[in-house]
Amino acid sequence: MNPKCASTFCGLVLMACLAAVPAQGQQMPHGHAMGHASSGVPALPGQDAFGAIQEVVRILEADPATDWSKVNLERLRQHLIDMNEVTLRASVKAEFVPGGLRMDITGTGRTEQAIRNMVGPHAHELNQMKEWTATTETIPGGLRLMVVTKDQADAKTVARIRGLGFIGLLVQRGHHQPH
Repeated sequence: MNPKCASTFCGLVLMACLAAVPAQGQQMPHGHAMGHASSGVPALPGQDAFGAIQEVVRILEADPATDWSKVNLERLRQHLIDMNEVTLRASVKAEFVPGGLRMDITGTGRTEQAIRNMVGPHAHELNQMKEWTATTETIPGGLRLMVVTKDQADAKTVARIRGLGFIGLLVQRGHHQPH
């Protein structure tokens, strides 16, 4: 995939994921009409990845400039699977180090592959932030991610890194939005 397509793809992934968030936060009504939308049609697609892809398709179809020869929804589906694997199935062993945090992110099978697919690129994005540096190294079953502050005396940033932990660091910088 060329860089422009990759950028567009990443942007669509993020838009799809963000579009699903408000719907997930809504609570179902309880009582006699429980589970029935007022229009008689369910509002949610029944599965979050399906809903994300549905939203991307809606966005693409609404844009007359969409170049369908560059659309790869299967790649989006695979990325959503990676996101799910890393978020829900990866094991993270975090350890405080001077200036930040070292995290061993591991898994087996599909989860290990998802870790390798996602953590390295996200570490690159983290490394673009002015407050800290991020590095990765391969370990059995996954990757080690090290994030430390550039200013060892900056206790606030050290606390932020440690407080965010693996998943909080993974979502930093909103790097999908500019695409």
